[in-house]
Amino acid sequence: MSRIEVQGLWKSYGDRVVLERVSLVIEPASLVAIVGSSGCGKSTFLRILLGVEQPSRGRILLDGAPLPAEPGPDRGIVFQRYTVFPHLSVLENAALGLELRASRLLGRSFGARRREAHEQAAAMLERVGLGHVLEAFPHELSGGMQQRLALAQALVVEPRVLLLDEPFGALDPGIRADARALLLELWEERGTTVVMVTHDLPEAFQLGTRVLVFDKVRRDPQAPERYGATVTYDLPGYNRRRPRPPAPAASAAAPATGGS
Repeated sequence: MSRIEVQGLWKSYGDRVVLERVSLVIEPASLVAIVGSSGCGKSTFLRILLGVEQPSRGRILLDGAPLPAEPGPDRGIVFQRYTVFPHLSVLENAALGLELRASRLLGRSFGARRREAHEQAAAMLERVGLGHVLEAFPHELSGGMQQRLALAQALVVEPRVLLLDEPFGALDPGIRADARALLLELWEERGTTVVMVTHDLPEAFQLGTRVLVFDKVRRDPQAPERYGATVTYDLPGYNRRRPRPPAPAASAAAPATGGS
């Protein structure tokens, strides 16, 4: 669970302003959905949270510290187009983040570390319903299964923040409903802070504990790129579920007392 604080964020590319005066706080274990018209800066905002883009002005704090200026294991992301590696098996794809964390230089681990990474990955794949296809390759999976794999990839490294960029947009309606239900189950179990961009307004309210609307509040017909988008509405979502608190650690058994 992590708290995100955005303070006076601006993002521009030359003379084109995309985001302006964005200030908000995302509380730990929230599931925040972001909606808005195409081109209003939703995905740009997500890329700034990920660390692949830098703000032009303002700053972002993660648990009170400046957000790292590059992607890291503290932030996982799932895109609409599946970011799985076609030459790796399902299990190898899911274990890749764990192996990279263990050995940044080689990009893979060996021996006991490798076995541990594969065990963790297999457990996560079982949780997302892919335990029966560990040795398959991505091209052998359906679209819904590939998206489950991408979700497992992101969650197995236990990120503090999970970023979702139109994660269900390419799925058929029935599969999309299953993927949404899975996301809610995993969020309840793990309590990860989630920020999700979507074009689907009903989806935003169904999944979100909170819904942010991005739009421009200032417009100049003579210079349409002069002003950027900001948060124009901050609304409660319909999701009233809450992550489950972690189970208390088992207390040590009391020593037996014997009589004389």
